[in-house]
Amino acid sequence: MRDNGAVNDAEPRVTGPAEQGSRLYPRVTSFRSRRGALTDSQQLTWDRLWPVIGADVSDEPLDTAAWFGRDAPTIIEIGCGTGTATTAMAKAEPHVNLLAVEVYRPGLAQLLQAIERESIPNIRVLRGDAMDVLENMLAAESLTGARVFFPDPWPKARHHKRRLLQAPTFKLIAEKLMPGGVLHVATDHAEYAEWIAETGDAEPLLTRLSWEELAQGAAESPMTHERPVTKFEDKAHRVGRPITELIWGKVRG
Repeated sequence: MRDNGAVNDAEPRVTGPAEQGSRLYPRVTSFRSRRGALTDSQQLTWDRLWPVIGADVSDEPLDTAAWFGRDAPTIIEIGCGTGTATTAMAKAEPHVNLLAVEVYRPGLAQLLQAIERESIPNIRVLRGDAMDVLENMLAAESLTGARVFFPDPWPKARHHKRRLLQAPTFKLIAEKLMPGGVLHVATDHAEYAEWIAETGDAEPLLTRLSWEELAQGAAESPMTHERPVTKFEDKAHRVGRPITELIWGKVRG
C-alpha cells in the first residue's frame, strides 16, 4: 500500500456495478446516474470519433486486436472520468492498447476531444457498466493490467453494498488478468482504502506488490504506475486527504 499524501478529476468517479438482475454477480448500482448535455464542439467531436473509437457496453465479446488494429498488451481503466490520467498514461505507453470505461457522456466527450487534439492512437472508449465489460466482453486472461482510480467510496455503511470493489469484482478482474498482470487501485478515502486492501488481499489469484519491491526491481509490473495529478487530486491535496495506492499482481502458475 502506498499513501502518497495526496485524483481523476471527473464525476462520477467510478463506472461500476449496475442494477440488480439476472447476471453472474447480482448487484446494485455503484455509480451515480448523472445527465449532462454536450457543448456544440463536444457533439461535433463525438460525431466524428465515437463511431470509430467508441462503443456502448454490450453482451458481445470484444475483439480488441481488430478494434485497435493491432495485437498488443491491453489495459482497462474503470471509471476514466474526463480522461486526464487516461491520456497521460496512454501517451507514456504507446505500445499498450488502453480501454477506457465510463458512464458519464460529457466526461467521455472531453476525453474524445483530448484524443483528437493530441493525436493519441491507442485509446478506445466504452460507455456503460464496467462489470458488464468484465463479465461479457473480455476473455479470460486477456488483460495485461487494470486500473481503478478513485472509485466512489459510498461512505455511509448502508451504502457499502454499492461499492465497486467488492470480492466478486476482484475475482472478475483477477480472472481477466493474464498471469503476471497487474491491478492498480487508488483512493482518497481512508476507510475505503482499508476495505479495498482487505478485500483484494483475500482474492487467492492476486498477491500484493509493494512500491519498494517495484522500485528496487524485486517485483515486476508490465505497466506504468505513474499518474498525473488531476484537478480532483489537487483538491484532495489542498484539504489534506491522503491518497492510498495499492497494487496486486496476478499469481503465476
